[in-house]
Amino acid sequence: MPSQEHTGNEALAGPLWARSLQGASAAILGLERWALTGLMGLIAALILLNVATRYSGMPIYWVDEAAVYLVVWLCFIGASAMTRLRLDFAVTLLTDAVGERAARWLKMAATLCVLLFGLAMIAMCWVWLDPVGIASFGFDAKAYAAESFNFLYTERTQTLNWPTWVVQIVVALFAVSFTVHAAANLAEDMGVVPRATIQGFDLGNAEETVN
Repeated sequence: MPSQEHTGNEALAGPLWARSLQGASAAILGLERWALTGLMGLIAALILLNVATRYSGMPIYWVDEAAVYLVVWLCFIGASAMTRLRLDFAVTLLTDAVGERAARWLKMAATLCVLLFGLAMIAMCWVWLDPVGIASFGFDAKAYAAESFNFLYTERTQTLNWPTWVVQIVVALFAVSFTVHAAANLAEDMGVVPRATIQGFDLGNAEETVN
């Protein structure tokens, strides 16, 4: 599981709220690492199962849909982890052309935009999922849909016959984890806390490699 460690006095550097952000980000990143490992294993198993059953003339009809949904979850969770690992792609034409101090301010502005995007996603997911609304109807999905015309809780997947919200909840989970990671990155970019050493991902100097 990934952890973020500092040496010497760096572990105690920075205000409590910033260190708490780093700690929350580290905990989420650890869960994401295990989730990514599990999802990739499940996808591989489903693909092998699909191949075997098709060649044997007894295909399992729900495997394709399950694999697609697993890939969707894999993409969202992977994108969140990539944000904390600073593996998001960037065009550096402007930052390469200005001085070091200006480049640092531009980087902080870019990270702030990422954070604002995450907060906007949380707000949109709150409206979309409307937990207060569905709770006010006693979690009666049909009554809620008839009143609000939000059919998220009444629709079901085609072959698995799962409630669609079970699959789509990953968007809200992504919004929260993405925002926490962006906030931790911003705190580090601002120099409020030293940049954490992230362990558990053997990526080398990934930020310089990607950007």
